[in-house]
Amino acid sequence: MKLESITGQTQLEAFPGIGAARAKGLEKLGLTTAEDLLRYYPRSYEDRRVRSSIRSAPEGQPVCIPAMVAQTPQMSQIRKGLSVTKVRAVDSSGAMDVTFFNQTYVKQALIPGESYVFYGCVTGQGPRRQMSNPVFEPEGRARFTGRIMPVYPLTAGISNNRLAGIAQVCVDACAGEVEEILPPAVRRDHQLAAAEFSCRNIHFPASEQALDQARRRLIFEELFCLSAGLSLLRGRRQTAPGPVFKGGDLTPFFALLPFTLTKAQRRAIDEAAADCVSGRPMNRLVQGDVGSGKTMVAAACCFLAWQCGWQSALMAPTEILAEQHFRTLSAVLAPAGLRVGLLTGGLGAKEKRNVKAALAAGEIHLLIGTHAILSQGVEFAKLGLVVTDEQHRFGVDQRAALTAKGEHPCPPHVLVMSATPIPRTLALIIYGDLDVSVIDELPPGRTPIQTFLVGEDKRARMYNFVRAQVKAGRQVYMVCPAVEEAEEESSASLKAVTVYAGQLQSEVFPDLRVGFVHGRQRPREKEAAMAAFAAGEMDVLVSTTVIEVGVDVPNASLMIVENADRFGLSQLHQLRGRVGRGSCQSYCVLVTGSRNPESRARLKVLTQTADGFRIAEEDLKLRGPGDFFGRRQHGLPQLRLADLAGDTRVLKEAQQAAQALLRADPALDQAEHQPLRRQVQRLFTEHADIFN
Repeated sequence: MKLESITGQTQLEAFPGIGAARAKGLEKLGLTTAEDLLRYYPRSYEDRRVRSSIRSAPEGQPVCIPAMVAQTPQMSQIRKGLSVTKVRAVDSSGAMDVTFFNQTYVKQALIPGESYVFYGCVTGQGPRRQMSNPVFEPEGRARFTGRIMPVYPLTAGISNNRLAGIAQVCVDACAGEVEEILPPAVRRDHQLAAAEFSCRNIHFPASEQALDQARRRLIFEELFCLSAGLSLLRGRRQTAPGPVFKGGDLTPFFALLPFTLTKAQRRAIDEAAADCVSGRPMNRLVQGDVGSGKTMVAAACCFLAWQCGWQSALMAPTEILAEQHFRTLSAVLAPAGLRVGLLTGGLGAKEKRNVKAALAAGEIHLLIGTHAILSQGVEFAKLGLVVTDEQHRFGVDQRAALTAKGEHPCPPHVLVMSATPIPRTLALIIYGDLDVSVIDELPPGRTPIQTFLVGEDKRARMYNFVRAQVKAGRQVYMVCPAVEEAEEESSASLKAVTVYAGQLQSEVFPDLRVGFVHGRQRPREKEAAMAAFAAGEMDVLVSTTVIEVGVDVPNASLMIVENADRFGLSQLHQLRGRVGRGSCQSYCVLVTGSRNPESRARLKVLTQTADGFRIAEEDLKLRGPGDFFGRRQHGLPQLRLADLAGDTRVLKEAQQAAQALLRADPALDQAEHQPLRRQVQRLFTEHADIFN
């Protein structure tokens, strides 16, 4: 294939050496065209510029050694599945034995008398210098030695050399085609490298400085396009019509409550109520710790909707949580005449029919349920407000399906609640076009949870403490990271739910009632176990993090987390919030066998603060954004290069630059902004109509 015939749309299968099997492997990596590969950035780099002689090569450090093959390679079959090929290489300073495992092609590839550059780690001293499985190339025709080498994320059947070889062809042929997305003024003001330079040097850097310039430019571009897209989404929402809750008054709602709301709750209610009367659709995230009172913000909005003749829907991730919301909100709202309905998969056919009929007739003012609310046949008379609890448990498609049930004549207001405190910058990325309300104080009278970090040597004392809590009439959670033994390779040292629960019942607490719950159980089994614990029919519940989003059990006073070093701080904080919901003193015990000082220092943060936002910031610093994203379907473009933890300064710079550009050209109509407009449109494919 001639270089000049390759374009960004050339299929990788057309490249020499890429058959159907390799093409399938590349497809697993999301690579089908040359353009895909240009945007498939290396995960790291190897500096292969250091050259050395055999004698002076430092031991255990990768170097390039030019040497001549002194004899014909010898191959032997050690056992089935293991072949060894050995060859002797020499230079003017000495000799070394080079060994290759399961690389039979080497016997023909290395020719006696020819010189090659070997890249790898040298071991041994004097006449016993050795190298295992090096990369090698003919001297003078080197592609992957003597340079900074990209290391790509791989899959089975695709070697790094193979992928780098194709990438080099694509870069040589197509780097000049890469569209310049950033306007000249933005590049000039922020001193950013050109698109072609960045494409070439992100894959095959000419130097460390060139790599830094390329990375900075591409990270800025990613965050700039993301910020521009989010601003356009927000702008569209601010001009779109939404249900107007006219004539509402929350004074009667506040009078219904048997307690006084915190200032943070009142502030969040005021912000949401202002959205509801603004004439544009509310899209608001209410975030705050477990127990901070987010549900009362939802209740106020549902009350306002009912006052103004609209229906509301609240969707929870589990039946038991939906039932809890039903009890809580019925108790608060029913005395005013607001009728609350419940719809879950567990209801009988007749009950479901009755609920659906009452809903369609407008007789149910607030419907609470699980994803059953999304099913066919669930029709609202006049849906004006959608509330989702624990936003990250629902994908964007599910949220869209629920809001689509309310096109009468405009989309309903949306309020999403999350008990996972997220740093504000990250929340803007994860939740995109949502406004954010933060409840950063707990209701008065909540007793702080005492948190302890203990090692394996304190296990006997910990079990005695469990027994003391149960004797006092309390209940205990014990959380493990694994479901079964050998669930994963490293699980030998992990507490596994099913095995641990059996061991506790038979050996440690034979006189106590021990149950277990985990995510692999059928929904009915999970619900039954959690309901039994809530009803006081179990003393100890052994669980995975499935209880992270769970029912309130005010009687639970002790949370024990085994192998705590396996969890993120935010997740541990969320788990800790399962206790301390009653009037008695509650405790959280973090158990770790790790002696790693960094790991223990990280866990100690939880013993020092109960501030979820401070913990979230620490998590972001220590672990990066993975904890917050997880498998969450946030519906926003995947970032290929930018790291939201490490690139916050660039993010701020890119956000400000995007906002300045959109102030000057709000719809990106100017000719020089068309490439940017096209890129943003590609990124936000599911929101492509924002550009119509």
